[in-house]
Amino acid sequence: MIFSTFVVDWLFNLKDVNLIIFRLINIIIMVLSSTCLLAQYAPPVGQSGTTAMYKDSSAFIGWASTCIVERGYINISDTTISYFGSNKTTYGSYLYGSGPADELVISLGDQGTALLGFEVPIVNRKGPDFAVFENSFGDTFLELAFVDVSSDGQHFVRFPSVSLTPDIQQVNSFDTIDATKINNLAGKYRHGYGTPFDLDDIKDSSGIDLNHITYIKITDAGGCLTEPFVTYDSQGHKINDPWPTPFDTGGFDIDAIGVIHDSTKETGDDENQTAIKIYPNPVMKTMTIESAVQDQIKVKLTDLTGRILLMGNITLKAIFDLSSFPAGMYIASFTMTDGTTITKKITKN
Repeated sequence: MIFSTFVVDWLFNLKDVNLIIFRLINIIIMVLSSTCLLAQYAPPVGQSGTTAMYKDSSAFIGWASTCIVERGYINISDTTISYFGSNKTTYGSYLYGSGPADELVISLGDQGTALLGFEVPIVNRKGPDFAVFENSFGDTFLELAFVDVSSDGQHFVRFPSVSLTPDIQQVNSFDTIDATKINNLAGKYRHGYGTPFDLDDIKDSSGIDLNHITYIKITDAGGCLTEPFVTYDSQGHKINDPWPTPFDTGGFDIDAIGVIHDSTKETGDDENQTAIKIYPNPVMKTMTIESAVQDQIKVKLTDLTGRILLMGNITLKAIFDLSSFPAGMYIASFTMTDGTTITKKITKN
């Protein structure tokens, strides 16, 4: 109230109408800018609302099969700087980029790239379709990367990214950034947890088949604020992350890309060929599970980080109340008496 009264007095004590209008416009711009910078995205691992996906989550049905890397400099602003005799990163093998997330990584360096291929095409379904794993040792030391996808290995579409980390001062080599100001950039989460990407975010793009993604390109975001080496997110913000990292391990470290949806049939996806039925799916409040067998079946419901939310047994039919669960994707696992397991993805609206 004190602030608003001051602003009104300040404006109307001015005698130049044009100056009043000019200052009003400036105030509006400042308010809008500060609102934008306060935007909050998903928080780190373990916090309510996180989208982090644990590497052993049953949501993953496949992994990248190939990886080709073009390493970047350890300091893009001065290519004479070297570490262990090389001015580019040397840590890790290209073999570490393919296969499951195991915390064996290859370092990309400043604006280096990794091109990962998939034998079975990734497809666009409800919720995230794949997740990218980095090896950050904590929730705040985050090295970021752009993510592009392709259906042919030549034409790529980049996910719209957002980085709201202030760019007044460079985030130094071992400084930290806030994950809640980062969206659609790989490296948002610490080691063991993937950053998910939903192909729906690029559904209006041309020259790509979202039901036939065979390549994903990961490009280190750099993080340098000095022109001409600065990079920008999709909204025109400078990307500011720990820099320089003039070591053999510099830049984004690619661990793996986990596939959530691909062109193979998902386990238990065909309701006519499975013993388990779930409805409604998506679910708003209550979820009904029906079994076509007389035996008792063990039920486990987890979130995408692998955290167990519900456990129980059903015989023929049971109803579960999910009204208190946050919106998002969950994994239901059903263990039959013969030891076999059926998994299903559940969407909560």
